[in-house]
Amino acid sequence: MSEIIETFTLRKDTAIRGANIYKASTLLKKPIADATHTLSEISFIVLRIQLENGIVGESYLLSFQYSPNAIIGALKDVLPLINGCQVNETGVVYKKIDDLSEYFGNQGLLRWAQAAINIAMWDAWGKYLQHPIHHILGTHQKNVPIYGSGGWLSYTIKELVSEVTDYANRGFKAVKIKVGSPKVETDIERLKIVRESVGSDVSIMMDANQGMNLPAAIKLATAAKNLDINWFEEPVHHQDFQSYQILKNQTGISLAMGEREYDTLPLRELVSRNALDIWQPDILRIGGVDAWRESAALAKSFHLPVMPHYYKDYDVPLLCTISNGVGAESFDWVDPLIDNPMIVQDGYAKPHELPGWGFNFLDEHLTEIK
Repeated sequence: MSEIIETFTLRKDTAIRGANIYKASTLLKKPIADATHTLSEISFIVLRIQLENGIVGESYLLSFQYSPNAIIGALKDVLPLINGCQVNETGVVYKKIDDLSEYFGNQGLLRWAQAAINIAMWDAWGKYLQHPIHHILGTHQKNVPIYGSGGWLSYTIKELVSEVTDYANRGFKAVKIKVGSPKVETDIERLKIVRESVGSDVSIMMDANQGMNLPAAIKLATAAKNLDINWFEEPVHHQDFQSYQILKNQTGISLAMGEREYDTLPLRELVSRNALDIWQPDILRIGGVDAWRESAALAKSFHLPVMPHYYKDYDVPLLCTISNGVGAESFDWVDPLIDNPMIVQDGYAKPHELPGWGFNFLDEHLTEIK
């Protein structure tokens, strides 16, 4: 009888009773640009869910200046569904939102909202269990290689060199810069300067953000062979599978993609064409923790490594829980806004060891959205 009462009490205590939405922004001195975007704002939508026992689970998504009312609307549409659900029922909640979203489409904004809820539920569940996420899911490795990302096309050469050498001086062993300039020769020159700046001990990757056509991508990949470029990310549109195949066949360069994907169909399609070397899921677009791990398992079945997109504070703990996690991406944008920034040392990042995800946004940086 006591066991039944204890179980009932637990279920009552761990039910979700409500949620709040906030916005935070980080300093951006001037707009930055890649081959397809000009970013005038770096901002974050933060979700906090409350349990009956008072525990708060938190998640965030990177929003920039795009469609602020749309993503808030998507969150407000789905949040009433989770009230009363048990915080550990991530799959149950995922299906409830999937069923609600089917009419207007399961992908896009509603998938972002679905993922934000999922990530916050995992945070609250970890806090309730008093364990970090990577302990709950099982540990394969205790730290993860991490690379410095940026190298925006809007940077002057001085700014580009300053950023990559700063990463190298901080112990990063790899950097990624943007390509996809109007002239391929400009990209080649910038890559040469970066190689000269960081030396041969630092790996270099390049990211076109889908901004190139196939002939330009072939020309750049061919020229980059002498610069020891590790891989080429999103060289062309993410659904142009044939161009990925041709680029791979003609140049042999390693190809990386995955951050645009709301499901694993492109992963399967590119594997069938032998045109993918690194899978890069975005934890918000793919649907949260459960979907991220399912995609990593699928990549594992094809012997592909996983190097996810952007969210290092979620990705590093999750990479520690899989056997094919090989690295994480690092931007510093969120670090000044949270209470426990991730430590990077000698090119490796360690997951937070506090319960849940191990960090929270500082209240003074949050503005509640009603």
